[in-house]
Amino acid sequence: MEAYTAFALVYDRFMEEIPYKEWNDYLLELLMEYEIQDGTVVDLGCGTGTITELLAEQGFHMIGVDVSEDMLSIAMDKKGNSGHDILYLMQDMRELELHGNVNAVVSVCDSMNYILEKEELKEVFQRVNQYLDPKGVFIFDFKTDYFYREVLGNQTMADTQEDSSYIWENYYYEEERINEYELSIFIEDKELSNMHGPVFRKFKETHFQRGYFLEEIKQVIEESGLKFITAYDAFTKNMPRNDSERIYVIAGKGAHS
Repeated sequence: MEAYTAFALVYDRFMEEIPYKEWNDYLLELLMEYEIQDGTVVDLGCGTGTITELLAEQGFHMIGVDVSEDMLSIAMDKKGNSGHDILYLMQDMRELELHGNVNAVVSVCDSMNYILEKEELKEVFQRVNQYLDPKGVFIFDFKTDYFYREVLGNQTMADTQEDSSYIWENYYYEEERINEYELSIFIEDKELSNMHGPVFRKFKETHFQRGYFLEEIKQVIEESGLKFITAYDAFTKNMPRNDSERIYVIAGKGAHS
């Protein structure tokens, strides 16, 4: 699993258009529907901790888990500013280790798409099942094959701000259902710029994500020991469609595998 490195430095600035507050409200609605109103919640693939912080504001005891040291460093800065009692763990979600059971596990922003093999996805789900309370729920989203194939694949995006910019090139391999994206990131070196005028450092990262179908997600859930409860077209209570771009899945505690 590729970890965000240089992109972590500018991630929040370039994700400003994402309506995290609305995403969090939707998550809260789903949690309340399954009577998760307090207790401990794990944010799996928490990144820079935006959703983690929003859930902490609602009174949940939060644990944020991410594989990227750079992303977690920014999350820790946010924790310092907010004063929220959040525990951050640098772990690969396939090797999740907690000290006890939790009331819920959430994972949004397509973290599951970084798991490229179904057997490894099964490992993630087994770990979640291991630590989930008997009445707990696992809520996660994933981007669909349709999204990568028809919307994102083979597209190039770019954004520029005063002291940073990026170029995001996508290549979708339909047979493998893998989206490769290459990030070229330009970040101003303030010290050199003060001496010589604007100087930018270039960084490159390559990431891979897999497009999934809901039916195979259901299959992996059942194989992992979790129980599939339901799935929604993202941010609605409607059933997923063939052209759904993002799907939310709710699973419950099952038998230990």
